[in-house]
Amino acid sequence: MATLTNRTEILFLYEIENANPNGDPLNENRPRYDSEENRVLVSDVRLKRTIRDYWYEYKGYNGTNGKDIFVRETTYQDGDKTYIVDGKRRAKAFQENKQTVLDQCIDVRTFGGVLPLDKDSITLVGPTQFQMGKSLNKTDIVTEQGTGAFASGDKKGQATFRTEYKVPYALIGFNGIVNEKAAAYSQMTDDDKALLLEGIWEGTKNLISRSKFGQTPLLLLTVEYNEPFYIGGLRQRLKLASDKNEMQLRSTDDYTLDVTELLAELERNKNKIKAVTVRIDPRLKTSHPLTNGQLSL
Repeated sequence: MATLTNRTEILFLYEIENANPNGDPLNENRPRYDSEENRVLVSDVRLKRTIRDYWYEYKGYNGTNGKDIFVRETTYQDGDKTYIVDGKRRAKAFQENKQTVLDQCIDVRTFGGVLPLDKDSITLVGPTQFQMGKSLNKTDIVTEQGTGAFASGDKKGQATFRTEYKVPYALIGFNGIVNEKAAAYSQMTDDDKALLLEGIWEGTKNLISRSKFGQTPLLLLTVEYNEPFYIGGLRQRLKLASDKNEMQLRSTDDYTLDVTELLAELERNKNKIKAVTVRIDPRLKTSHPLTNGQLSL
């Protein structure tokens, strides 16, 4: 199948309630946080992992029928012990062949990657890149403490303690780009792009772990261009309108998403735009009507 030919810009918003959107393992797994602005941060790696997990669990990219995810945890046996596969051993599963990896692995075609070889490596720049996500609202980090079900050791009279860190509510936004120039090298196709967009929305919705339950996709806006151009900073063109203090927001009932500047910028550049597509949760109130489907400019 032919590789994709049009550049696409992505704006993705999702909400999270009473959960941890992206824990920092070097900081007691607290949510990543911009303390200057009091806003939550989410790494692009977290979003890509969400998408990969969706492809693996729901779309059959699990190592069968020539469809796989390259960056996923696999194991091997050595005697009676089980070990996690490293990068070089993973590459050997594909005969250290770049084309075999590209043929089988949607994540390398979409996000790029490094194939570590015995004496060298192959680096593929991914067509799809995301900036670090950031919450549109200011929010606190809440500490929650409790006790575990088991004792801290044998013959102990007290259960273990646990500490968790959560945010009460955050509306998190991501900017992304799908670059047709890089797609020519990674062989990303239009079908891959469709699965990428599906994975962004459905992967976020189906991320039902203890720390992530409470995440819901609210808006996915894609801008397909008819030339090598993109507007940039779509998230930064959004504002929240509310009678409440930002720290008091707890649901979509508490605010309206002001899309005035975003729509004006799309209108200014409409001659360079092939299509704008919207997917929106009906609970999200916007300053201008947005409905599922093609946006008319």
